[in-house]
Amino acid sequence: MPKCLYHLMKKPRIALTGMLCLLLAACSSVPPKEPMPSSLIPAPQAAASHPLVIVLPGRSDSLRDLQTNGIAPAIQKSWPVADVLLVGATPPYYMDGRIARRLRTQVIEPARRKGYREIWLTGASQGGMGALFYEYAYPGNVTGLVLYAPFMGSEKLIKRIAAAGGPERWQPPMPKPAKMRLQNYQVEMWRLVHDWGTERTRARKVWIACGTEDDFLPAAKLIETQLPPGHFVELDGGHDWQTWDRAATRIFNRIAVAHASPTGLSTPK
Repeated sequence: MPKCLYHLMKKPRIALTGMLCLLLAACSSVPPKEPMPSSLIPAPQAAASHPLVIVLPGRSDSLRDLQTNGIAPAIQKSWPVADVLLVGATPPYYMDGRIARRLRTQVIEPARRKGYREIWLTGASQGGMGALFYEYAYPGNVTGLVLYAPFMGSEKLIKRIAAAGGPERWQPPMPKPAKMRLQNYQVEMWRLVHDWGTERTRARKVWIACGTEDDFLPAAKLIETQLPPGHFVELDGGHDWQTWDRAATRIFNRIAVAHASPTGLSTPK
């Protein structure tokens, strides 16, 4: 990776639009390897059937980073019957706008063929954005989303949505475009969040976490307003895996408790 891009990717305040443009220019001659690399961590506890938790990396992470940062043990600490699949969905896989399709054909559909009936899609920062891209393209196709400080667009856009009274009162431009593109993906992610205000069944399947020192906290708190009580976790920490590992343990504990409830995935008290 060119050094200039490495330093750019380390700066959380850099608008992702600019980052994507630079990455596209840098990576256009080096197509990503297909399929996306992945690593399965089997559940430590036996069960009649295992849910699958898919984890997508942040923009400066590799599959190896996911394997060493503690996210799989953090999930399985609270939900020991869950298999965890780490997917190396690095920035080049986003460049041609096909990340959602790649996730479906290379990850989700093969998992279903292996017998997984319950599939959770999770991701941090860029990975959280990728999970939202998937939900936008294939609404309701996975059991639920767990987002760790997802990138939600420019600070200007986030302030505009807050000034409108939050994502439910903010009105996305109409008509809705035929597809998400580089030019509109930030607004379209917020259109998805906006719609959760009236599509409560979909909102109940979304969880989000963010650290108190994270630059993405304002956006996360706006998303919180569209979710049921208990589906947002704010905890000490910044934009890093140490924070997200702790968040994963908390969230998947709540999901495991909900599984044990007679009503299934109900909102925890």
